[in-house]
Amino acid sequence: EKGQPEFVYLFHGDKRIASLLLDRGDKVIVKADTTGVYEVEGSEDCRLLAEVEKEFSDFSSSFLSLASRLEQAVPGSDNARELTREMGRVYTEYYRDRVKYVMEHPYSLTVIPVFYQSAGENLPVFGQDTDAIHFRNICDSLETVYPESKYVKSLRAEAERRADFLELRVRLQGAEEVGFPDIELSDVNAVRHRLSDVDAKVIMVHFWSSGDAMQKMFNLDVLRPVYGDFHSKGFEIYQVALDADKAVWARTVKDQGLEWINVCDVLGLNSPAARSYNVGSLPVSFFIADGELVNATVSDEASLRALLRRLL
Repeated sequence: EKGQPEFVYLFHGDKRIASLLLDRGDKVIVKADTTGVYEVEGSEDCRLLAEVEKEFSDFSSSFLSLASRLEQAVPGSDNARELTREMGRVYTEYYRDRVKYVMEHPYSLTVIPVFYQSAGENLPVFGQDTDAIHFRNICDSLETVYPESKYVKSLRAEAERRADFLELRVRLQGAEEVGFPDIELSDVNAVRHRLSDVDAKVIMVHFWSSGDAMQKMFNLDVLRPVYGDFHSKGFEIYQVALDADKAVWARTVKDQGLEWINVCDVLGLNSPAARSYNVGSLPVSFFIADGELVNATVSDEASLRALLRRLL
């Protein structure tokens, strides 16, 4: 049916040698060998799909080669640790590249196989709970172009399943009883930081976005000098970026040399952390003194210094 592209696979014996995405009336030329290397002319969707498969093949080859070497390495050795780090780097770089691809091609059915790729048998490329947001956003876009596509409907079912699971995780996190809403997120080095574990007399919980120039200036002009003067007296900052692009956030944190705790939640204002603090806009700050939330508002360096002098 016109307007309902189908995935078509070409085989040589039992080996798949080419993958196509064809709409009724498409005429393409396929040049392939028996190893799975192929080129397609006459269809932009087919060209994109060929690129998707080649990049996945290159990633899989690299990742599985490292995994094989790790199996042969002595557990706990320097070589094993280095191989583990390299596998993490290769996986993370590929995941970020795939996120970029689906965001740049939200109306192309070629994103669908990307969502189901796995590194080996047990490590999905899109395996994080928060990837539910990517599934849902892409479904919203694809449904405007292919509302009756069986592939889009299947992706929608998976998106809703993931969203339901994420919502359950949010409710479970919100069920914790503490003197203030707790948060546990990862920093730029993937180290988890729980707010309730921060050992400080006064904690500033600061929600922000690394994509806003004024908020980045606030880091340098206000937070950094104040942190330098009050950290040794018991002041700590737990800064939460509500950014969809972790790479941009991590680069900003490193470029600005921010020394306090910096974590990120890609769900933005819909994140558990933002919901638990009823965050409706950015930036916004909350203060915890001696384990309890305090009623305090700061707008500039002077008001922040005055508050800290009072609480410390």
